[in-house]
Amino acid sequence: MEILAEAVKIFIGTKEILKGIDFTLHNKEFVGIIGPNGSGKSTFLKCVYRVQKPTFGKIMLNNKKLDELSYRESALKLAVVAQHNFYSFDFSVLEVVLMGRSPHKKILERDNLKDFQIARQALKTVGLEDFEERNFSTLSGGEQQRVILARALTQQTECLVLDEPTNHLDIKYQLQIMDIVKSLDLTVIAAIHDLNIAAMYCDRLVAIEEGKVVGMGTPQELLTEKFIYDMYGVESRVNREADTGRMNIVYLPQHWK
Repeated sequence: MEILAEAVKIFIGTKEILKGIDFTLHNKEFVGIIGPNGSGKSTFLKCVYRVQKPTFGKIMLNNKKLDELSYRESALKLAVVAQHNFYSFDFSVLEVVLMGRSPHKKILERDNLKDFQIARQALKTVGLEDFEERNFSTLSGGEQQRVILARALTQQTECLVLDEPTNHLDIKYQLQIMDIVKSLDLTVIAAIHDLNIAAMYCDRLVAIEEGKVVGMGTPQELLTEKFIYDMYGVESRVNREADTGRMNIVYLPQHWK
């Protein structure tokens, strides 16, 4: 799966939110979108998964214009794991996961044995194979996000879109979700709030600030102390392991000075 965005702009009223985003995601690449709160990360991703429509510019999926695809066609190509998932009804875990089969079904077509097999395999992938009869609303935040990831996996798409899916989770569940996604060998685009998480999992980063792309490169190339200060206004120390090149970013609060 490849995604190409060219000069994507969004206006809400007279306010320009995205100011001409150019973006490329290559097949099997894991790209993180970083930037301060309100920079336009989630807005751009919402354009990719069609919650919002660009005012100007275009987005291509595998060389096809996104707005020329039906919603079903695009749902067969990419699946979404978002930050918040609210349900007003009491669904079981298995019922939630089976929702991911909807793009593969005709109107009013019932779930069949294959659908149940795919859903149960997805639950096994996220480590929740014993949870299928549990009520979704009774689960912890981390468990709910793994269920939503399982739902995305049942769509059997080439690409996953992660819209800040771990922001409200503790570190155990953040790593759990990201480890699972990294192991899938899919094309992934993710808005990520935590720079250390971004450095650990992403092949490449795209930095957005005030609706514009202001940086692009591998985590090692992009995440310098100067860049972090310029973007976030925070002093930091970027440490790299000599043998592996792995990064660790330590933030330096004002009261340490």
